[in-house]
Amino acid sequence: MRFADKNINQLWAYILTETLKRLGLTCVVICPGSRSTPLAVAFAQQTPDIEAISILDERSAAFFALGVAKATGRPVAIVCTSGTAGANFYPAVIEAKESRVPLLILTTDRPPELRDCHSGQTIDQVKLYGSYPNWQTELAIPVPEMGMLAYLRQTLIHSWQRTKTPTPGVVHLNIPFRDPLAPIPDGADLSHLLANFHPEKFFASITNLTPIPNPQYPIPNPQSDRGIIIAGVAQPYQPHEYCRAIARLSQTLKWPVLAEGLSPVRNYAELNPYLISTYDLILRNQQLAEQLAPEMVIQIGDMPTSKELRTWLDIYQPLRWIIDPSDQNLDPLHGRTTHLRMGVEQLLDKVEEFSSISSEYLRMWCDAEAKVRENVDATFTQMEELVECKAAWLISQTLPPGTPLFISNSMPVRDVEYFWKPNNLGVRSHFNRGANGIDGILSTALGIAHHNQSSVMLTGDLALLHDTNGFLIRNKFVGHLTIILINNNGGGIFEMLPIAKFDPPFEEYFGTPQDINFAQLCATYSVQHELITSWQQLQQRLNPLPSTGIRVLELRTNRQKDAQWRKDNLVKFAANNI
Repeated sequence: MRFADKNINQLWAYILTETLKRLGLTCVVICPGSRSTPLAVAFAQQTPDIEAISILDERSAAFFALGVAKATGRPVAIVCTSGTAGANFYPAVIEAKESRVPLLILTTDRPPELRDCHSGQTIDQVKLYGSYPNWQTELAIPVPEMGMLAYLRQTLIHSWQRTKTPTPGVVHLNIPFRDPLAPIPDGADLSHLLANFHPEKFFASITNLTPIPNPQYPIPNPQSDRGIIIAGVAQPYQPHEYCRAIARLSQTLKWPVLAEGLSPVRNYAELNPYLISTYDLILRNQQLAEQLAPEMVIQIGDMPTSKELRTWLDIYQPLRWIIDPSDQNLDPLHGRTTHLRMGVEQLLDKVEEFSSISSEYLRMWCDAEAKVRENVDATFTQMEELVECKAAWLISQTLPPGTPLFISNSMPVRDVEYFWKPNNLGVRSHFNRGANGIDGILSTALGIAHHNQSSVMLTGDLALLHDTNGFLIRNKFVGHLTIILINNNGGGIFEMLPIAKFDPPFEEYFGTPQDINFAQLCATYSVQHELITSWQQLQQRLNPLPSTGIRVLELRTNRQKDAQWRKDNLVKFAANNI
């Protein structure tokens, strides 16, 4: 309670930080500024129980916090000063809401009497993030009364719970402070209040427990000879148990599991004998797509990225159950869908009585998977040229077991879906697939890797350039991150779209080449850089991984050739011998 006996703001900040510590907060990211001084001082006094990390750039800081929360499954707090500082959190707030990641945003503000009067560094911060937070409020001005301290404590308890229930996400607290902001005597007489303040009694009711809803849903009979399980985009905090539950469900129903590359199912392949990893390629064969049309679908988590899969489901309109405990609508196809708000483990308990026997339909899927997988593996085994599609296939077989891997948006997530080979390495895949943007990619990856096993990030050049301020975190970062940089000098995903045929204006406004020398860029930030010129060299650099620092492994590819390779080959893998 240092400083809290002579300064109302510091007493308020002590109650806030002590409450959060007892609730289970272990990490706070603090952006420098004046109005947030009371919180910065109070959080600094809570170390080492709460790790307080200072990060200059607010957008980068918010994505770093997002990465830490993704990796740990626990809420992370972010602090900033008044004015536009909090606005820079907005992209990460959106991503956290859409990808269901718990964040506690603490924006400090000027008091009401200094708003709407051009007092400087003052904007309207109330409900700054619109409808994206799970909950939001503005705290009262600090008041040295026991009842108001209790109000602050209980508001924080509620805020903490709302970061986690009913669906993990963002809570925003706007916190006004009057001067003096530094921990100096402010003239208030706090002696009587503190004489009657007993911390252990005051904080005794705080517990780090979150009520877990256990809704009961009627489960329809899932028996069908033509059913599939879609293991969609998911980042479970206990991936082995999650994959085991999906495998048991598959074996109970005798249904194949179409596993997204962004699902952990592909990294625990031995659990699931009915795993289908090449569904996007299989469904490009129109005859096979028709023969494999399902009657029932159990979708676990978010819909996979594949446009082929989405179109196929939209055409055949099977009955579909979406299994996810969140309260969000996870059906972008607006099909014949029932949302069952539960985890796959709960569903398994309810359907085990509906056992089935193997069907011709299951055999057709497994046969197609075996043949297409053989074609893919043979193609990439023989490929010596640096074509970016091979990177995902190679990485899936190379990383040390359990490696945290952050996969950037645009083409990397798609190449992972197309080509990530099933394995038993238990790779922990992470990604920002809530809003699917390229902002904050590096900062998120550093947050995931912080205090974690040596980690890897797969990204393109534009996504990395969009967040180079993330390199400023390097002196605060504890751990190792290897960045596999696919440098095709521009936006490769746009080469796959019809607009690519129209140049001009394509190259200037869509391809957007930046012509950056990444070796020089890395040298600016004292980050290690190495140019990769062969697949063998890349394999050698990925296993084993270093234990500390940040390293960029740059693969230079040709954007137009990469796109043409996809156009020529994606349709071929399932075209012959099936």
